[in-house]
Amino acid sequence: MKFIDVGFSNMILDERIVAIVSPDSAPAKRIVSEAKDSSRIIDCTGGRRTKSVIVTDSDHVILSSLSPEALSEKLNNTQNNGGSK
Repeated sequence: MKFIDVGFSNMILDERIVAIVSPDSAPAKRIVSEAKDSSRIIDCTGGRRTKSVIVTDSDHVILSSLSPEALSEKLNNTQNNGGSK
C-alpha cells in the first residue's frame, strides 16, 4: 500500500486507481462532466491545465496537472519497489 503524488502534494492510494487517461478524448470529457454533476470530482491541478484524469474504484474522478505518462511511471515505481503485498 503506497501513495502516489498527483501534484501539489496531493496523494492517492495506488490500490484505488482504476485508470489514468488523457482529458482530450470525448469519453474522458464525458466522465469529467458527469463527475462534476454528481459531486464526485477532485481537482488537484492547482489552477494549472488538466493533463490527466484519474478514475478510482470509488467512482471519484481526480484531475491532475501531471501527464498520464508521469503518473504511470510513478505508479510502476511504487509497485516495483514492494508497494503491493
